[in-house]
Amino acid sequence: MDEEEIHRFFQSMVEFNVVDPVGSLYQNSFRQLSGPTPKSEDMLVDIIAYCLNPNHFHIILEQLVEGGISEFMKRLSGGYTCFFNHKNERSGSLFQGKFKAVHIDSNEYLLHVSAYVNLNDRVHVLSGRTPKLIASRSSWQEYMGNGVRGICEKEIILGQFKNIGEYKEFALESLESTRQRKQELKDFDAFLLE
Repeated sequence: MDEEEIHRFFQSMVEFNVVDPVGSLYQNSFRQLSGPTPKSEDMLVDIIAYCLNPNHFHIILEQLVEGGISEFMKRLSGGYTCFFNHKNERSGSLFQGKFKAVHIDSNEYLLHVSAYVNLNDRVHVLSGRTPKLIASRSSWQEYMGNGVRGICEKEIILGQFKNIGEYKEFALESLESTRQRKQELKDFDAFLLE
């Protein structure tokens, strides 16, 4: 809903990604986000790409320890829900049901999903569901090397391209292809309903 909530979600992605429980972010609130990041052997997952939208998020994770993805998602959703509910004087669930996970079983799929996640805020703008990019954050700026302090392990994606420009071209073409497929499905559904 606002910049503070976006920052808190982002901070949660970083600080809850440790094998040993971190406790409350409030208790650790005096430590800056730019403080020391956990060593990879202490992390639950590698974050490959993410997009935080006003009403949902997408994230590509590589599990580093047994049960790492489930534990990370439990901490992330639980911790953020507690913060959001306290801040907004509400109670109850914030996220609908259990997180949805899809196993990425091929390199080609990984590359296209990375483009979809990195550019997900644009998918919603182009579809007309989100009028602005307001309150969205994605790893796209990290991938483009725009001086953003990163949390992503980008080499698994960028290492497959000659340079950042080649990945950018691939991702934008993949986005356009996704947008066209979504429109075709929408048109087909409308045809079936007539």
